[in-house]
Amino acid sequence: MKKRLLATVLAAGLVLSMTACGSSQTQATTAAETTKAAASSEAATTKGSEAAGTEAAASTWKPTTTVSIVVPAGAGGNTDLSARVFAEYAKRMTGADFIVVNANGAAGSVAANQVRSAAADGHTFLYGHNLVNVANIAGVTDYNYTAFKLGPTFALDPAQQFYANPEKYKTLDEFIQAAKANPGKLKACTEVGAYTYYELLAFEKVAGIDLDLVDVGSNSDKVAAMLSGQVDLMPGAYINCKDYLEAGQFVCLGAPTKERYELIKDIPTLTEQGVDLVYPNCEFSFYFPKDTSDDVIAWYDQLVKKMTEDPEVKEAIAKVEMMPYYLSSADSEANDEKIYNEIKQIADDLAK
Repeated sequence: MKKRLLATVLAAGLVLSMTACGSSQTQATTAAETTKAAASSEAATTKGSEAAGTEAAASTWKPTTTVSIVVPAGAGGNTDLSARVFAEYAKRMTGADFIVVNANGAAGSVAANQVRSAAADGHTFLYGHNLVNVANIAGVTDYNYTAFKLGPTFALDPAQQFYANPEKYKTLDEFIQAAKANPGKLKACTEVGAYTYYELLAFEKVAGIDLDLVDVGSNSDKVAAMLSGQVDLMPGAYINCKDYLEAGQFVCLGAPTKERYELIKDIPTLTEQGVDLVYPNCEFSFYFPKDTSDDVIAWYDQLVKKMTEDPEVKEAIAKVEMMPYYLSSADSEANDEKIYNEIKQIADDLAK
């Protein structure tokens, strides 16, 4: 009943903010700003380019004015910070100007609609992970990734890990047993209809538990709710939780990933612990207006491939606790289709 009620609220047009992206605000900042993070992780190896199998064609196009990177998030989260890494190094490598435009709201549809209505000239694109697909599945929009022309994928953040208060739960098994003993009582923070919402629904099903899913808002709101003891579980990106983990304020119960990525090598997967859940990673791609030319897409393909192979760019991405990850535009589109179907299946199972 709880899940049906939340879905009804969504269908009524509840304005939501997208997961993992910072505060609710709209602003533009120049690419010249230096991207900062609390600490640097070991530079990760670029994945995807070897497996991509689709090489970018040569392009004669190039930007003739400032390029707007529209981010469905406020400043400071993983989407925003990785977009700024791209903007900074794209300017260094091409001489063109790039700005990050923060446009949060309505499950990412504020930013998505801004790009859909922009000129298809290569000077405006949407940057993010899963947002277009999740908003459609949640009923916030009537379109998914097919309303855009996919560009390349630039970075990867492992599927958001599960964090808890170490004074309450020290292991995944302890949490699951407590949840089974108190059905519907343990609170997990999310944003209804967003990426983490479906992640938690999948976790509930696989673990055989029932949680109280609480819509608390942005990443900073989630962290505050955790620190104050208002919630028992939080799905979170590593960049937002690392400091609290190192300070002993959070414990990570596990990651719903297929493997232990170098970035979070000390965090066990859920599968290792007997919970068979692998959830889609956050793979950050470029979404262009539908009528954008192939020549424009090829230019960005070439640039992103070059950037994700550059040691300095790899290090910059690592500093914001993410991994360089190149997929060509064709492979990005195929990947979006796969992710859309995976998350839609979770939603469809809920409706049964």
